[in-house]
Amino acid sequence: MNTPRSREGNLVRYLVYFVVFVFTALADNLAIKSPSISIWNVILFLVLAAMCLLFYIYRYNREQCFFDSRFNVPWLSSFNFTLLLSFVVAAGRIGISYLQLYKGMPASGLQLAYASHSTSALYWFMMLANGLVLPILEEYLCTGFLFNYWFRTEKKGVAYVGIICSGLFYAILTFQFTPAIFAFNFAFGMLFAWSYLSTQTIWLPLYLAALNGVLTVVTIAV
Repeated sequence: MNTPRSREGNLVRYLVYFVVFVFTALADNLAIKSPSISIWNVILFLVLAAMCLLFYIYRYNREQCFFDSRFNVPWLSSFNFTLLLSFVVAAGRIGISYLQLYKGMPASGLQLAYASHSTSALYWFMMLANGLVLPILEEYLCTGFLFNYWFRTEKKGVAYVGIICSGLFYAILTFQFTPAIFAFNFAFGMLFAWSYLSTQTIWLPLYLAALNGVLTVVTIAV
């Protein structure tokens, strides 16, 4: 039960991680949906986010000792690969903005929340919460823990299923269920998962998810 080799233990641990994330996401939703940014809502989010992030980092690093790390590749050593994936993410965000501006794609929930009471304080809170913190937590949950618990194998078929499941779960956790936006997030999630399998390190998908989150917030004010 206490190691990632226990399926029952993995299920219990994953449910705990999921519940912790949901509470953090609800705190974010409370802050951005309020008529004005409340310092108490911000403090509540920061406390929950800090606890969740530290918990995820501790558990992920602790569980890595149970896995063979000989395939780990420093993601920054492949600058061209990282640059290419960064370009793909940026192009995807620009594509979404273009479709929303000129092709009638509906606005996201984040855009609607910002439009309802657009202030500088709300923008910078969104940059921190929705641009950086939540995307990083989502990647630990949708990629790091998911693959370590259920898709840790060198079989290609299992890897493909894992990438699809990771992308689907990522799209669900963004809570954007408009079909077109959900499809883009599904694709982003699969890209992040593929980058994890390609480098065998969590740092590249964390970076890509944060880049995607920051560009998402940047484009809501455009």
